[in-house]
Amino acid sequence: MTLRVAGLQHHGAPGDVDANLAIITEAAHHAVEQGARLLVTPEMFVTGYNIGARLAPLAVAELVDRVARIAVEADIAIIAGLPEPHPDGGITNSLVAIDRDGTELLRYRKAHLFGDLDRNLFVPGDTLPPTFVLDDVTLSVLICYDVEFPEAVRAAALAGADAVIVPTAQMVPYAHIAERLIPVRAWENQLYIVYVNRVGAEEDLTYVGRSSIVSPEGVSLAALGPTETGLMIATIDPEAVERARRKNPYLADRRTDLY
Repeated sequence: MTLRVAGLQHHGAPGDVDANLAIITEAAHHAVEQGARLLVTPEMFVTGYNIGARLAPLAVAELVDRVARIAVEADIAIIAGLPEPHPDGGITNSLVAIDRDGTELLRYRKAHLFGDLDRNLFVPGDTLPPTFVLDDVTLSVLICYDVEFPEAVRAAALAGADAVIVPTAQMVPYAHIAERLIPVRAWENQLYIVYVNRVGAEEDLTYVGRSSIVSPEGVSLAALGPTETGLMIATIDPEAVERARRKNPYLADRRTDLY
């Protein structure tokens, strides 16, 4: 089996949940028309990311149900970035994976918080995500800064992931992460990376776009530029992962006795 994935690069409507869910709904239908089985949004797309004090009132459990309704109505699985109220207080920077029948497949809280921006808004997650299976393809997820830690991606590879899905809100001056680090992460772990970023600006942040879907050999299969909005679509093929790991056996050749 293969899995056709669509990534939505968009500026969104900071602080306007209804508008952002409408954008996701439209994107979901366009993705289905192009044969996609999974739609991925940027980090915190449902509410907006860098919106300061406006965020807390928007972080409600019902956001997940609203995303699930879109998945069912459009008949597509969705991975959406959104805030969650933490049971012990505060807000987490989270994502939820919902299948097209409304079943929740995974919920993950960003573990690596980026600087004062994240730490002033969120409490960190304390676990890396498990893998989950969609159409016989094994997926894992990370959020933005998480992917910049090689250990996090390597953990997903060792857990058997064919692809790591990464909603992000990557900003100036870090375009080099999207351009150079993401292909390296895919290459060194022989898996797909689906890196889905924002464009435009929120407050003092300007987002760099440059979303991409990168193959297990570090080749860009689909990409969008620094200001484009729309969908990028590519197919995740587990057999390509197996071929890449035979050709470049980093995982098999690790010297775990040395490190």
